[in-house]
Amino acid sequence: MTTTITLPENHKINVCYGGGVDSTAMLVALKNQGIRPDLITFADVGGEKPDTIEYVKQMDKWLDRVGFPRVTWCKKIPLESTGYTDLEGNCVKNETLPSLAFGMKSCSIKWKHVPQDYALKGCKSGPMKCRPHTIWHISQVTGRKVVKLIGYDNGMADLRRSKNLKSEDEDFLFVYPLQQLEWAREDCIKAIAEEGLQIPIKSACFFCPASKVWELYWLAGKHPELFEKALHMEVNAMTGHHTRFNKIEMGAGFMDLIGSGDRWPSSKTTVGLGRCFAWNHWARMNGVTDKDGVVIRERSQHFLCMADKLKKTGGNAADLRTC
Repeated sequence: MTTTITLPENHKINVCYGGGVDSTAMLVALKNQGIRPDLITFADVGGEKPDTIEYVKQMDKWLDRVGFPRVTWCKKIPLESTGYTDLEGNCVKNETLPSLAFGMKSCSIKWKHVPQDYALKGCKSGPMKCRPHTIWHISQVTGRKVVKLIGYDNGMADLRRSKNLKSEDEDFLFVYPLQQLEWAREDCIKAIAEEGLQIPIKSACFFCPASKVWELYWLAGKHPELFEKALHMEVNAMTGHHTRFNKIEMGAGFMDLIGSGDRWPSSKTTVGLGRCFAWNHWARMNGVTDKDGVVIRERSQHFLCMADKLKKTGGNAADLRTC
């Protein structure tokens, strides 16, 4: 296993921090090797779980202690005429779901990547107008591109994600320190624990289409009001003017199927936040919500225990979300 992070010399460093296990471990690894980043950015899309928001805020204490810059929060600011201020509002207003539900990743690009780029390069006009960061000026003067550090670990999933990514573009160099160190998820967790930091939960929106079943149980048990908001988003999208939900193909309307005890029909198109299944139907059939789509809060402890049980059988035992 490699023990050294190799970075281009005399280039300014921007850590793209996500508030999860991998990017937190990356910060620990940098500290252990005496590498000080010049900027640490976190993109707040407005839909992160409260646990993640609080974790990122608390990280500033550790960053102060090790001599790193505090987290710079970045957020996309839509035009006032859109009528929304965040990704959730965008989905509700346009009667749609996050792009990941349709197999795309434009939500990450628009709501995470672009705001972090603006924090560096500045923005000349519009509601996000701001001046370039000092390290961007230095980069332009010296001709040495800013190095963006990305927290992809050495597990199969992240290796697959990074395999075909460019090592640089017109503005930045991209480096994956955890892959240089050959750190898998277990190594990341170990490094965070040895540093005396709490292990963060997975950083993702509360309405993320990539959520696993155990995470749905956890969300319903820990943050029922957020789970209900996600269910509302799904109903709004699947019954709105722009829905791809095909009543003829599915054999019934969306709301009718939610209340049905039947298995969710197979379809080639997205039928809900679960892509091939609707969160609303899953919640009703598993006793998570009542007929009005309201989380049965008296069962919160049961939901949390179900989450704990399912995650341990699904390779997520290190996640600290427990009953």
